[in-house]
Amino acid sequence: MRRQMIVRLLAATLVGATAVSPAPALALASPGAAALAPSPVFKWDPARPGAVISKAPATLPDELRRLGDAVRIVYLTTDVRGKSIKATGLVITPKERRKNRTVAWAHGTTGLADQCAPSTNQQAFYPEARTAVGELLKRGWTVAAPDYPGIGTDQPHPYLIGNSEGRSIIDSVRAARNLDDDLSPQYVVDGHSQGGQAALFANQLSGSYDGELQLRGSVSIAPTSGVRTLAELIPQTEGKGYLVMALFGLNAVEPSFRPADVLASPAERRLDVLKTGCLYEILGAYANLMPAQLLNNGALPERWVDELYKYVEPAQTRPAAPVYIVQGADDATVPATLTDALVQRLRDQNAVVRYDTLPGQDHDTAVTVSAERVANWIAQRF
Repeated sequence: MRRQMIVRLLAATLVGATAVSPAPALALASPGAAALAPSPVFKWDPARPGAVISKAPATLPDELRRLGDAVRIVYLTTDVRGKSIKATGLVITPKERRKNRTVAWAHGTTGLADQCAPSTNQQAFYPEARTAVGELLKRGWTVAAPDYPGIGTDQPHPYLIGNSEGRSIIDSVRAARNLDDDLSPQYVVDGHSQGGQAALFANQLSGSYDGELQLRGSVSIAPTSGVRTLAELIPQTEGKGYLVMALFGLNAVEPSFRPADVLASPAERRLDVLKTGCLYEILGAYANLMPAQLLNNGALPERWVDELYKYVEPAQTRPAAPVYIVQGADDATVPATLTDALVQRLRDQNAVVRYDTLPGQDHDTAVTVSAERVANWIAQRF
């Protein structure tokens, strides 16, 4: 989740924050999924997660071009049922590589459609993400930056489905190693918002899914959590678009759930924006609906709240490696009270956790001001 679009009621209810005005919508380009030529020169098993199917040169945002060279890849991962699927992303090699380690960057919410893939749409490669990735490249680490399944490929995006995101993150690291034999099996995951939640799931999965890889730790900046609280409060805020996306994420893994069964008619009439727009367009389309215009009876049935919790809530099991969580104290998109509760749950599991709350920082500035300290923590893990 991103920016301060959510937030008047949610912030007031949870943290007593002052309401902030919505951020202006970005006019996102719609390049679609790039067609990439097969590259048969790689050493890969075509049936193995992390296998690189194709690659093509990618253009990085200006801030990153002097720091690294990127390729956009199509690679194999697995869905939550264990079926092999394709995913897309970037592998960025630092121009001054001093280390042979990999850090996976897990991005925040961009949308559901192919044109929302950060690997092809620089406007979806957000400024705070550029700062974070730039600091990783300055340290000499290769960066694997997955788009997540369904963004850039023909399957639906399982938005916020943790085991989907986590597998694609781990397999993006495998893909980077398939492109570069010198890369060590050691890696760290660094993520923001949706990506912070995804990083925790990758950490939970690592003991059983990452095989030959060696996770050294994970970083989560303002991770999405508190699913039950958010499901109750979001219909009363300007962040209604997040819940609509989450319903379609649930539908991607639970076909028995149909968003049309719970969405009210005014919300249904706006569904085309999920295909034609990205984050800001989606948030803008739903922001001014009343709860009863969003959901039948103004609330999501408890049955489906339970299903969202099952698939979306992080830290339901103990992470395998150390965790570093960063939270802006003034974050009105993922309020600090939710992250406080998440950290307490991790500590109750006897997880190794460092938790830094940053006074005066919001959802996005928490990423930029913590970039150096996050990189220092990663360096210690390596």
